[in-house]
Amino acid sequence: MKTNEINIRDPYVLAYEEKYYMYGTRGATCWGEANGFDVYVSTDLEEWSEAIEVFHKPEGFWATYNYWAPEVHYYKGNFYLFASFKTEGVCRGTQILKAQSPLGPFELHSDGPVTPKEWECLDGTFYLDQEGKPYMIFCHEWVQAQDGQVCSIALSNDLKEAVSEPKVLFKASEASWVLPVRDGKSFVTDGPFMYRTESGKLLMLWSSFGEEGYVEAIAYSENGQVEGDWKQDERLLFRRDGGHGMLFRTFQGELLLALHSPNKHLEERPVFYEIEEKDNWLYVK
Repeated sequence: MKTNEINIRDPYVLAYEEKYYMYGTRGATCWGEANGFDVYVSTDLEEWSEAIEVFHKPEGFWATYNYWAPEVHYYKGNFYLFASFKTEGVCRGTQILKAQSPLGPFELHSDGPVTPKEWECLDGTFYLDQEGKPYMIFCHEWVQAQDGQVCSIALSNDLKEAVSEPKVLFKASEASWVLPVRDGKSFVTDGPFMYRTESGKLLMLWSSFGEEGYVEAIAYSENGQVEGDWKQDERLLFRRDGGHGMLFRTFQGELLLALHSPNKHLEERPVFYEIEEKDNWLYVK
């Protein structure tokens, strides 16, 4: 398959042993009933395998719809999949799955979502700090919080559970460029992703809605720590109807931004942009 033939949202690329593994939210079942996640495999980021299912809803699994934003991280010899799930009457949350291969099969690892059970949450991403302490960064969703939040929780070393209370890092409305949705009073936070620059500045990619639709923005920690004071920058990384991005390096050392665009049901496609890191900041080349 060609990249522009793949209908997924929230693309996440794992570069591992000379192959690229791309995961994402299935476009066709994004907004309704769902039962799994796929991976596409490539050696050149242009030609991809057909979809390979890496997780299928096991018998008795609690979630029935909105299987969203799978990310796969290699940690201590295993592969961990972070993804958000939902069912009627239960808050959306991010659960952690585990496999011995990037091709899966991924099996349930955490006992249900590791996000707060009384919160509507989504888009959990893994972050390992400079001392090797594991965290999950996630969004407290605007449908409940109204002013969407990005939060952090510390994880146990085996990634089975949260070991701290959630901390709010920032709210969507703190960004000057953010526009409200629906009722004119709600603000969205989506898709956090952590990145440390070569000189040590800690950045966070995240998405919301601006003047030109769904966008990719950057926040930064003033003290370089995940639980530091986070500030918003007005310079949008990507402003033209695309978001929920992440960064990865090719095997040739190039830094690439992956996101989906356009942000329209059944038309979403993964796209890649080369990124330049300059003066402690990121720019699309």
